[in-house]
Amino acid sequence: MSEERATAALATSGLDYTITRHGRVASLAEAAERRGVEPRDIVKTLVVRRSDDDYLFVLVPGDRQISWPKLRSLLGVSRLSMPDAAVAKDATGYERGTITPFGSTTAWPVLADASLHGDPERRISLGAGAHGVAVTVQAEAAIAYLGAQVADVTDLMDGEATPG
Repeated sequence: MSEERATAALATSGLDYTITRHGRVASLAEAAERRGVEPRDIVKTLVVRRSDDDYLFVLVPGDRQISWPKLRSLLGVSRLSMPDAAVAKDATGYERGTITPFGSTTAWPVLADASLHGDPERRISLGAGAHGVAVTVQAEAAIAYLGAQVADVTDLMDGEATPG
């Protein structure tokens, strides 16, 4: 089962983490409340395809969305796409909505948005391999453990540019 794969990977990571089983939620705000974090600390793990059989994980805070121009520029490519649900599951071993870099069947590169970096006290919550199950972990420790590249690749959800 996918949840067991994710929690086994976390158990061997050495990270200090908490697993929350809250069941299905109807909104970002409800998920944040049940996980005990702010909505911006709910982190979506998105699978992005660079080319056939070449993917990466992009960690996106809950109040932000991928900026495709920023991401294409950073990666030096003219085209990127998000695979459909079946392809994403084949690439990671996880269903859409449960995807996490922890325990993925392939250790794709991880890219963390710059807004996740810099606060040594910040805790973030990511999917943990099953619907309604999440892992909450210290952001800097997770970024370091995953060997994530940190870069500005998102915009606020309302489309505003990131301040200064």
